[in-house]
Amino acid sequence: MDQRPSDQSATSPAMGRRFFLRAAALAAATPILTEAALARAAAADPAKPGAAPTGLALHGQGPNIPPPGAVLINANENPLGPSKAACDAIARMAPLGGRYDRNGETELLTMTFAAQNGLKVENVAVYAGSSEPLHYSVLAFTSPTRGFVTADPSYEAGMYAARTSQAKVVKVPLTADYAHDVKAMVAADPNAGVIYICNPNNPTGTTTTKQDIVWALDNKPAGSIVLVDEAYIHLSDAQDTLDLVAAGKDLIVLRTFSKIYGMAGIRCGFAVGRPDLLARLKPYGQNAMPITGSAAARASLEDKGLVPERKKLIGDTRRDTLAWLKANNYKVIGAPETNCFMIDTGRDGKGVIAAMKAQNVYIGRTWPIWPNAVRVSVGTPEEMAAFKTAFKAVMDSPAVAMGVRDAGGHFADLGRSALG
Repeated sequence: MDQRPSDQSATSPAMGRRFFLRAAALAAATPILTEAALARAAAADPAKPGAAPTGLALHGQGPNIPPPGAVLINANENPLGPSKAACDAIARMAPLGGRYDRNGETELLTMTFAAQNGLKVENVAVYAGSSEPLHYSVLAFTSPTRGFVTADPSYEAGMYAARTSQAKVVKVPLTADYAHDVKAMVAADPNAGVIYICNPNNPTGTTTTKQDIVWALDNKPAGSIVLVDEAYIHLSDAQDTLDLVAAGKDLIVLRTFSKIYGMAGIRCGFAVGRPDLLARLKPYGQNAMPITGSAAARASLEDKGLVPERKKLIGDTRRDTLAWLKANNYKVIGAPETNCFMIDTGRDGKGVIAAMKAQNVYIGRTWPIWPNAVRVSVGTPEEMAAFKTAFKAVMDSPAVAMGVRDAGGHFADLGRSALG
């Protein structure tokens, strides 16, 4: 049976004005959530880690501005920042910023990425990061009759988009070794529109084998796509899936320059897929890229030593931190391979986050399925040294349960949490 999604691309006359207007309405119905927005919302109010960030939390204003000297290991950012080649490219492009992309920087970026990965240029769509194409892919392929299947825990942004499209959301627990349980995910919804696989996974930093992803593609519900989020792929030893795009499979692969390339604040990313699948995203919007972002991304791709050097630097810091945690009998979840990991604290994770914040160390959020577990991003060796000191002090102190505020609006100390 042909499992390919029906061709309703933006270039198809069958879509027409009605589909375009529906797409525009859906795209405008909710903000495009990013890791930054989710991290800021959790930092502002640790008691509500699963709530969609709005207002000040979405824009990083007010209480979300960290104090001077804060250790920020809560948003899976790369503290190394853009490479020298990327910074030089930005400086070279900045004087041309009064014009639109007259030199074709975004086209050159597309051609470079396609050539490096055995793809055609029509397989690549450039966005300001991977958050937009993640959001649009979910809107394009889910609906009240086509569900969204995700691992639990995993990156939450796709679920918020699925709520906008009124799709059924099914969360499937990870396997015993913290990989995506692809067989359970495929079986979870026979009418799924999107099966979302974040590989390596955010928040656990653990990986899923390419063999399992291929199995999901071969056995998924007819008419669905597999959405593979490879934001962290370069930090791990996991195999990528770009060759499956070249083979014409029913998947869209997301890439970003926010992680190993250190461009979280500069913004650049890709959606990679068959042309007919990428065309389904177009009605939801695709702004022109800033020439600085495109030029910095291309310079990063052409810097041959950048990925292996940073993979080793970040990996060494991660391994040192994990070794310290294990030596001190703290429970690390799984075998993380990226710039984040999770710790089962054995107590209310939100209380740990708040206590760490009081030490001026900002760590990541919790997930509802594991309320005792906190996510930590890998920073510089100096930042992780500060993390070790603060974490030990917090864990040596009585636990604080979150969720009840006193009359002044502060969280009350409820003593040791009964959780876990």
